[in-house]
Amino acid sequence: MQLNVPPDLESLIDKRHSAGGYDSVEDVLRRALEAQDAEENWSDDERQALSAHIEEGYLQAQRGELIDGDQARREIEARKACSRTAHSSELRSLK
Repeated sequence: MQLNVPPDLESLIDKRHSAGGYDSVEDVLRRALEAQDAEENWSDDERQALSAHIEEGYLQAQRGELIDGDQARREIEARKACSRTAHSSELRSLK
């Protein structure tokens, strides 16, 4: 399949690809479509929970309860590692 995209969209796709984290232009498009598909399938409860988290974070920021970027990245990486470990354990238990 060939796609003709307007210059502004092509520029955005190229910008995302050049920034790194994507193997190809196709990967940029694939992830964007997967994210949109996942978002469209969110339940009302999931949307409300996300809104509540955003509101909580906004209020914390207003109160000055912030952490620096490096600390945030470490915490995110730690959560990812825990999630991967839990997922791996679940897969092993299915075998």
